[in-house]
Parts: sequence; structure tokens; C-alpha cells
Amino acid sequence: MASRSSRGVLLVAALAAVALLIVALIAAVGSLNPFGSETKDRSGPVLLKSLEDLSQYRAASANMQVVVDVEQDDKLLPSFIRGERTLFVAAGTVDAAVDFSGLSKDAGAVKVSDDRKAVTITLPAATLTEARLDPSRSRVYDRDRGITNRVEDVFSDNPGDEQPLYELATRKLSDAAKADPELRKRAQENTQHMLEGMMRGLGFEQVTVRFQPAS
Repeated sequence: MASRSSRGVLLVAALAAVALLIVALIAAVGSLNPFGSETKDRSGPVLLKSLEDLSQYRAASANMQVVVDVEQDDKLLPSFIRGERTLFVAAGTVDAAVDFSGLSKDAGAVKVSDDRKAVTITLPAATLTEARLDPSRSRVYDRDRGITNRVEDVFSDNPGDEQPLYELATRKLSDAAKADPELRKRAQENTQHMLEGMMRGLGFEQVTVRFQPAS
């Protein structure tokens, strides 16, 4: 009787061990579903194309947003048959930078007084960089397409291509920044304050920062 009871305990222990083994295998494999999918990253290594020395001081940055409303209609067919209208919300930044490269090339860019108590620095006017869109904050808000447009997208290699929208939004942000002088003005003020603090730290008592007229 005791022998039969012992065999029962061993059997239960063996079943428990098998159950633990199965749980461990499932945890290690992740899933035993034969129809499951697996993602493999076959991307190549990152290639360093070039290194560039930055000689610009980016002194101000504007966060901007624009809603791009693009409509394409067919002259002969109504829009519900052939046509497309897209609302694209684009967000990005435009920087204002001051070029410092001339400080080492132009002998007259930095003038120090004979007593070394005053310095005058002449810099070119601030310029604007190209707008940079933020993909995480830019998206298609709404898209209305005609029947033929939807059929064409089914057979297209690149349906719903948003690249033209990104390019148009980039131009609009750049044009808006160029039309507003405040960004360049703020950049020159920040550059002046930075240089004044730096020169006074070097012992100059009088610091004058001048900017050339904008071209």
C-alpha cells in the first residue's frame, strides 16, 4: 500500500516537473503558435558619410506650425469620381544663425584697443536655416479622394505618397520665417549678449558688437 502511495507521489512530482518545463519553454520561445510572425532587422551598418566643422552660432529657433490644404481636381470629372483634397498639419523649426567663420579670416572683424580694455567685433547679419519638419508632430489630418484615385492607389507602388506635402510644408514654414524679421533680430541680440559676456570674462571693459546689413 505504501509502495503504491509512493508511486503516486512520484507521478505527481513528475507531472509537475513536466509542467514547469513546458512553461519554461514557452517563456523562452515566446510563442508556440506556428502561424505567428517574427521581425528580423537586416539593416546594414550606419555609414559615416562626412564630418563638417560648424562655424555658425545658432542663436534663436522658432517653433512653427502650418495647415497645408491641397486640392487636385479634374477639369472634366466631378471630384467624387476623380479628385483629391488633403489637409496636412505640419510642425517644425527654423533656426537663425550667425556666421563666425569670418572672425579668423577677416583681420578687421575683431579690433582691440591699444590698452586692451575695449574690443569691437563685426559680424555678418543673421541668416535663417532651412525649415526642419518634425515627423512626430506632422500628420495627414484628413484626406478625401475620388473613386478613381482610390483604385489607382491599389495598383500604385507608393500609395498616398506624402513627400510632396512635406516639401510644400517646408517651403511654407521657411517663407513664413523669412517674412518675419523678429527671428533674425532675436538671434543677433542673443549673439551680442553671448559675446559681451565672453569678452568681459576675458578682461575687456567695453565690448561693442556690430552686425553688417542683411544682404
